[in-house]
Amino acid sequence: MPNSAASQPLFLYSTTVSDVGTVRANNQDSSFAGEHLIAICDGMGGHAGGDTASTIAIRSLAHIEQDDTGGDVQVISKMMETSVMAAHDAIVGKAKRERKLAGMGTTVTAVALVAGYWVIAHIGDSRAYLLRDGHLSRITNDHSYVQHLIDTGRITPAEAKNHPQRNVVMRVLGDFDIDPHPDISIRRAHPADRWLLCSDGLCGVLEDSTIEETMTTLSDQGECAQTLVQMALRAGSTDNVTAVIADATLALDADAFDLPHQTPLIGGAAGNSLETIADIVNEPVATAPALRVDNSPAQRAAALMQPASAHDNAPAQGTAEPSGARVAQPSAVREETGERANPDTGEIPVVQRPDGRISADPNDPVVAQAIRKEQAQQTKATHVKKRRIRVALIFTVIIVLAALFGVGGGTYLWSQTRYYVGNSNGKVAIYQGVPTNIFGMELSHEVSSTTISLSELPQTWRDQINQGIAVDSLEEAQSHVGIIRTEMNKFLKQQEDAAKKQSGSSDSSNDSSSNSSDNSSSSNSSDQPNIGAANDAATGGNQ
Repeated sequence: MPNSAASQPLFLYSTTVSDVGTVRANNQDSSFAGEHLIAICDGMGGHAGGDTASTIAIRSLAHIEQDDTGGDVQVISKMMETSVMAAHDAIVGKAKRERKLAGMGTTVTAVALVAGYWVIAHIGDSRAYLLRDGHLSRITNDHSYVQHLIDTGRITPAEAKNHPQRNVVMRVLGDFDIDPHPDISIRRAHPADRWLLCSDGLCGVLEDSTIEETMTTLSDQGECAQTLVQMALRAGSTDNVTAVIADATLALDADAFDLPHQTPLIGGAAGNSLETIADIVNEPVATAPALRVDNSPAQRAAALMQPASAHDNAPAQGTAEPSGARVAQPSAVREETGERANPDTGEIPVVQRPDGRISADPNDPVVAQAIRKEQAQQTKATHVKKRRIRVALIFTVIIVLAALFGVGGGTYLWSQTRYYVGNSNGKVAIYQGVPTNIFGMELSHEVSSTTISLSELPQTWRDQINQGIAVDSLEEAQSHVGIIRTEMNKFLKQQEDAAKKQSGSSDSSNDSSSNSSDNSSSSNSSDQPNIGAANDAATGGNQ
């Protein structure tokens, strides 16, 4: 890998288009299109977080546009990795300081042109495509769950398009406990190389073959970017859609005075930080052209779904014509032209004295008076805020208590229209209400008792009565008690009949035993004389 400038220097022309899309309320994508650096960042983390995270990442990378390292590819590659890691630290730090931003993060896909080589930094599921000699190649590998399933052979790329977890990213910058180190790769640059960097709002709905055909047939960068974004919206993309198109051009005379030059373009959420980025690159920057209105159903739907604030801020994101773009100058130029606001000195206000001079000296009586006035206003505002919080808290407690009493009262009144048959100290009783309680208050009371004992009922009836047999009226409850009494009588009669039957069987057994004994005795008695006679005869014979 050479560390010196290439003999035939290449120059980079680039443009970017970013659109909020048809579903999202705000644009969380950010993009950068310069002469030496192009980048796309897809933010995530809700309405207040994704745009902040992607903007931080663009700010962290922007300095590479102007850093002069003598064409050292290895230095730039290390610088890009360090810048991405710095963006991660900044995002995590801001999320810890502002808890409403907890969970924010962003993808990063960036390409820098250095001494005839491309240096690519990538983390997340945004993509970098390279069109070379009419063939489109995907240079980055998605750090997503579905890509992992594809790599392990569990699903096909076609199945990944509609997989329910297709938006799950496994590596990303931000407030997550995952590896934030980007993939860094280096490859030789060729004249006429064309790059596409895009968020998943574009590559998630367009086939690679469609992207290849569009990038091949449309030579104009702006037209190509506009067409790709419009096609993604028409294909049904539900996310923000951003595209960066960049072409490598060979300068025939590197010493000429009219070398290719363009103003870096900032797209998406980062377009709200133009002045900061202009200070970082120390040159003018401009907002990216807005997506042209083609009156398609997708764009009409997007216009209807955007809040009024989105339309009010539309000019700040640029128009289709370059003349409509907002340009921000670096701070040195803004100071000369008077565009730079008075510097913020923290707790010490900057005031203008009666003689016209600007002062921030706390020993100046005018400044000291302004400090006291500002402190008094802050103290008053703090007291008012605390008082409003107390009043709001009291009203909230009153409303909650009223709601609880209302619900409890309504529930009790309704419960008194119901009846149930239940257990009262082992006896069947009729209750008015329902067999439950609210905050310890029973919603039922006994209205009628019976002499029916639960122990005289079958087990199934006992279980039902212990749980409570709900009915709609007192008459129905009394009727149910009658049924229970009838069933009890039947049960007792069955038990009585069974007992009698068992007693009768026992008597019959006893009579049979007695008869058998009598017959045996008679038989023995009749046998004894015969035996005696026989003995006598035998004795007589002997005599």
